[in-house]
Amino acid sequence: MRVIVAGMGVQGAKRFVAAGADAVATVDPVKDGVDHRDIRDLPLADFDAALLCVPDEAKIELLDYLLSAGKHVLVEKPLLSIDDADLIRLGAVAEKTGAVCYTAYNHRFEPHFVRMADLIKSGRLGKIYSLRMFYGNGTARLVRDSAWRDQGAGVLPDLGSHLLDTLRFWLGQDFDARFRVRGAYRHENRSFDHVVIDTADGLAIQLEMTMLSWRNHHTTDIFAEHGSAHIESLCKWGPSTFTHRTRVLPSGRPPEEAVTL
Repeated sequence: MRVIVAGMGVQGAKRFVAAGADAVATVDPVKDGVDHRDIRDLPLADFDAALLCVPDEAKIELLDYLLSAGKHVLVEKPLLSIDDADLIRLGAVAEKTGAVCYTAYNHRFEPHFVRMADLIKSGRLGKIYSLRMFYGNGTARLVRDSAWRDQGAGVLPDLGSHLLDTLRFWLGQDFDARFRVRGAYRHENRSFDHVVIDTADGLAIQLEMTMLSWRNHHTTDIFAEHGSAHIESLCKWGPSTFTHRTRVLPSGRPPEEAVTL
């Protein structure tokens, strides 16, 4: 498959290396050493798919162009619009042309995230009472120095979108909840670099995200009717542990199964 990379920033450069010999062209309006300044300058017959690594505000227009031409697209998260109709329309365009579009939520492929999804689906946890996730990295300075990333809601769409997508991966695509902001901080950046949100009712969910963790880290804690489940770190960063504890009645130290990868 002949692939182009649009947007040669940090992520675009990584995608270009990963694409290897499949990469046939690069596109960026300002970077030196690219093949094209505008994606429309590249003949549609010269490629089959695009890796879209561009600023958020440019995504909808470029996706419309690519999907209308029947080009498959991997677009970096988050894929956002103030109008849901934009996303619905893009879905309809992709169906019409047969193009495949995927937003790059790589956490869905983390072994322990898959393990958690399977455990929840099995019913072994029973009714879930509370779910807490923390996701942090140390990118505050990179974001602040970026030409476009230090704006808007900052870490909320950047890392928070991963957490929200994970909820749907674990709890089902129909899962819906209303969140409130419990804390939003600008410690080093113009945009928010540390945010905590939670649910006001229903299933108790707390999501915390930060660009000030310095070492990448993730934790999940789920407490439920028949036990609990926990994730410590991600495999892509090093050792990651999944722990499942089975409740003892009326109380007592629960037996646990732990898997470290």
